[in-house]
This record gives sequence, structure tokens and C-alpha cells, in this order.
Amino acid sequence: MKINLSGVENILFDLGRVLLNLDFEASANAFEELNLSADALNIGMVFSDPVFLNFEVGETTPAEFRNRVRQILCNPHAADRQIDNAWYAMVLDIPEKRVHMLKNLAKTRKLYLFSNTNVIHTYRFKRDFREKYGFEFSSLFIKDFYSHDIQQRKPDLSAFQKVIQLAGIKPEKSLLIDDLKENVDDAQKAGMRAFLLESGMEISDML
Repeated sequence: MKINLSGVENILFDLGRVLLNLDFEASANAFEELNLSADALNIGMVFSDPVFLNFEVGETTPAEFRNRVRQILCNPHAADRQIDNAWYAMVLDIPEKRVHMLKNLAKTRKLYLFSNTNVIHTYRFKRDFREKYGFEFSSLFIKDFYSHDIQQRKPDLSAFQKVIQLAGIKPEKSLLIDDLKENVDDAQKAGMRAFLLESGMEISDML
């Protein structure tokens, strides 16, 4: 199966689970190792704490994020690095075949990134990518948009409208590729074309 790119001038990629492999359970396990409360963590409840969403839109600083995590874990002495490492544990890699895909696509399309993420993940991921591949991840795109930078996140319609405006692109000639249906739905409401990358699909085989 190939994604239809007829009439598409711009492609906006999600990052996690589209380009970047993730393992949420790895962070859940790492946080559990730091947990000093009498009860095991309910990781679903932990990740639903407002601090995680606030961190994604830049409303919470890294220091405030870490302090809230210490409260959740009942571990006031957890070091910054321990918290950062546990939070980053979910971030795996971008396989080389996806990097090649992006380089090839950039010859015929304008590529953008639009990701819900946070400054801890972004900083370390960019560093790890640079160390592995020898160049900047951002160089693969015309522009990369991170929720913590633009202070809005998917699936908010206003977030898509802001990215369209900042990129200076025509929504009807633009395609979003994302792994979450709600993001795909709201991209379409913003006038964009959108493709839902479902579990088991490999993006480099489809473009």
C-alpha cells in the first residue's frame, strides 16, 4: 500500500510512532524504580497528570516538571538526571531506512515536522540523532514545529491553523501523517489531507 501523494506539495510528519520508535512501558518501568510510595504506580493516572500536558505546551518548566514528578513518586530526593533518564527511557530510535525516506522525499516535496513533545525529549533526541547520523535532525525538514515551542498541541484545531500559518502553506496541498485518529480528524477540519498510520504499518514502505 502506498500513500497517494497526487497534488501534495507539503508533508507534515508526526514524530513519535511515525518516524521515531517509542516504548512507553520503558518509562513506566523506570518511574516505578524511583517510586517510594507504598503502592505501585498506576502509570495511566501518572501520565494523565496535568503536568505532562502542560510540559508539552511549554507552560511548565523542566524544574517544575521534575518537582511534580518527585511528588508523584513520593521521592523528594530523586535527582534531576534520574527523572530525566526515566522520562527519556521511552525514546528509542529513528531507523536508517526512515532517514533515507525523508532524504528522498525532500527532492520532490517540502517536508515539515509537527510533534507533541517536550523540551527534555527534544534536546536529548536531537543530540542522540546528531551523534548517530552526524548531522542535525532539523536539517531534514523545511521547518520543525514542536508543541512546547508553539505552545499549542494536537489535536487542537488552533494548533493546526497556527502551523499552517507559520509554515506559509496551503492546507489543501498539504498532508499530515500521524498515528492518532483524533489528530488526523482535526487536520482534516483545518482543510488538510491526512493519513492515519496504524499499528504495524511501516512509513518507509508507504512513501
